[in-house]
Amino acid sequence: MSRRTLSPLQGGRRRRRFGGRVALVLVVLAPLAVAAAAYVGLAHPGRSGGGRVPVVGVAPTPRAGAPAIRSEPLLVERPPPAPRIRLSGDAAFRKRMRTPPVAGLVIDVKTGDALWQRHARRILPIASLTKIMTAQVVTERSGPSERVKITRAALHYSGAGVGLLPRGKHVRLETLLNGLLIVSGNDAAIALADHVAGTERRFVRLMNLKARALGLRCSHFADAYGLNRHSRSCARDLAVLTRLAMRNRRIARIARRRQVAFRFPIKGHRLFLSGHNPLLRENYPGAIGLKTGYTVAAGRCFVGVARRHGRTLAVILLRSANPYRQAPALLDAGFRSG
Repeated sequence: MSRRTLSPLQGGRRRRRFGGRVALVLVVLAPLAVAAAAYVGLAHPGRSGGGRVPVVGVAPTPRAGAPAIRSEPLLVERPPPAPRIRLSGDAAFRKRMRTPPVAGLVIDVKTGDALWQRHARRILPIASLTKIMTAQVVTERSGPSERVKITRAALHYSGAGVGLLPRGKHVRLETLLNGLLIVSGNDAAIALADHVAGTERRFVRLMNLKARALGLRCSHFADAYGLNRHSRSCARDLAVLTRLAMRNRRIARIARRRQVAFRFPIKGHRLFLSGHNPLLRENYPGAIGLKTGYTVAAGRCFVGVARRHGRTLAVILLRSANPYRQAPALLDAGFRSG
């Protein structure tokens, strides 16, 4: 048999050449396959494994249009593993209150140990504490410098809002994230949801997938901002989200701000935001976050975080008669217990 008619399956020099060519092709195509996988994970975030987003490459652009290539790394938060909350064991302290919250927790943010608890797994409406999950999903799937188009949907909202979002214009994503967490802007929540997932409905699906991945058995989200009466959670699940939020550099940086100003495409070119966090407003020692919430159905809800002498504690209050008094009192008792 001549060399010309040799099959690659028959061995010999021709087989070795064929194998070398295959190896060369694989070496060439492997980086392209990795890039393609990264693009699919970014362009279709709901399909990416566990919501993980590459930190370098193509910007996530769920809307139609060619993705923009970045010349510098994306500052996208990688989702850490689900933190644990340890509810078992005796409470580190006891606190008598004339009218205690319907449910609540005080935890050590570093260890996840519960220092005080009351009906920690009771499922209740949580109002704007929903936005802690909204911020988590947004920061995992988008960079701070992305430009968010203010859609018509973002201007048709109820409840609290930034209130000055210019329809049809593009706003820096991190500015809207500040509006989401500092003034609890429902309009900011809708704009961010539309940007990340195309529609708020798709974004809410991502929120619930995230809750499932974290093992948040109490939690179900029906919107991105917390007004829907079908949105539910419990103090234990909110403690998990609090630990995640305080590990997230972008969320933690915003949550400790009492007020802030940004350049903004409105008359005067400045947007001023001032928050409602009772710990920050009352200059509670060591206060560094996190989020307030209120609806008629949920009552007053609050997650507060403070750091003192190397310890970081968080208090979660659901349907509290007075978060302004109860949160500082519980945190004080928690710090004394250590």
